[in-house]
Amino acid sequence: MVEERKLAVLRAIVQDYVSTQEPVGSKSLVERHQLGVSPATVRNDMSALEEEGLIAQPHTSAGRIPTDKGYRVFVDRLSAIKPLSTAERRAITTLLEGAVDLDDVVARSVRLLAQLTRQVAIVQYPTLSRSTVRHVEMVTLSATRMLLVLILSTGRVEQRVVELPVTLDDEQVGSFRRAVNRAVMGERIADATEKLAALPGTFDKADRPVLSVVVAALVEAMSDHRSDERVMVGGTANLARFGDGFDVTIRPLLEALEEHVLLLKLLGEASSPSALTVRIGHEVPHEGLVSTSVVASGYGPGVESLGTMGVLGPTRMDYPGAMASVRAVAHYLSKILDEA
Repeated sequence: MVEERKLAVLRAIVQDYVSTQEPVGSKSLVERHQLGVSPATVRNDMSALEEEGLIAQPHTSAGRIPTDKGYRVFVDRLSAIKPLSTAERRAITTLLEGAVDLDDVVARSVRLLAQLTRQVAIVQYPTLSRSTVRHVEMVTLSATRMLLVLILSTGRVEQRVVELPVTLDDEQVGSFRRAVNRAVMGERIADATEKLAALPGTFDKADRPVLSVVVAALVEAMSDHRSDERVMVGGTANLARFGDGFDVTIRPLLEALEEHVLLLKLLGEASSPSALTVRIGHEVPHEGLVSTSVVASGYGPGVESLGTMGVLGPTRMDYPGAMASVRAVAHYLSKILDEA
């Protein structure tokens, strides 16, 4: 009973500090929260929490603020992630379903996260190496020029124009198109490149030069990992909510936002779309961001993540709200990619 009461006091301190950004005193706790105990008991509980390193007193005669350890206990002991409102769910559905392509989907997701959480939002583009091939299209541009269109499960589209060694008729183009799609449709990128490499050998000798050019272009498109480290960032204006301490809080985060590799490291490796992680203060893998917390999740239409997404903000962020928003946007983004 005592431990549950102390947890209730800690929860109240976290909620009040996030809301007011001011140290919390025992008197205000009793006035704002139905704790069911006397102010003296609350003061005793606060002393115990301070001894355990869950709250701290920033100044003499001041109230208490949560420590990183206190936030961690608060997050770990959340009985449930608070549900989004009907209006928030409707806004997510409406905005994301109106996207026209992958870039638009990512941009809308970033904007949604920043608006819902009032933090800095980050979304990694779907990782090419984890994609599967949805379709390959071949379009004749001229007698000896062809456009190859590679469509992946992530909604990503790669295009390559190739110069052909001979002229092809429509029947030959159709034959090549069917053979390529039979070999690669539904295959992971690594497997698709292997099957493509073996494809020319299954054709007549006269057809192999053309098919080799096509295969080389498609393999090159599938091997282009430049976008695997691409991220989109939004909501940087929300950094103004950090308050005082520009050099300690805002400057390091602004510098981090310029390094995409570091941002991916901050988001972490999410092995499945259902994996929601919260890193608080000193848990964040960057020594300059000790006043920052990260809430992140994987996303993707299957059991394995195609990318990660999340929000960065001060340790005094609204964790239940941030966790609910990140999980919801990741869910809707996964659904859209599955239907693409």
